[in-house]
Amino acid sequence: MATLSSPLRVCRGILRELRAIQGPSYKKSLAYNYVLDQFRKNKVTGERYCRAQQEAHHDSHTYLCLLASTRNHLALHNLYHGKGERSPEEVAGLVGLRLPTQPGGKGWEK
Repeated sequence: MATLSSPLRVCRGILRELRAIQGPSYKKSLAYNYVLDQFRKNKVTGERYCRAQQEAHHDSHTYLCLLASTRNHLALHNLYHGKGERSPEEVAGLVGLRLPTQPGGKGWEK
């Protein structure tokens, strides 16, 4: 398994993603309070080394990856999403092609 980044970095990353989703009022949300409570509850102390703490850190890292991937997916979806029916010329232009023209003029081309 790859080395996980520090819990503080993961916590900040999750809060950054929440801020991107919810805007400036993210500190008043239930998700913000829940994330901070979970990180405070599972922080490392000098007296214990707990497997549950490692699992919680791995789960938080996975959640951060999910939030970032979802945000990137929505950005790509909005960029490349189909905009309804397109003409053949427009579709050919999207992939870098041109439609052939009829030499000599058959009367049907524009």
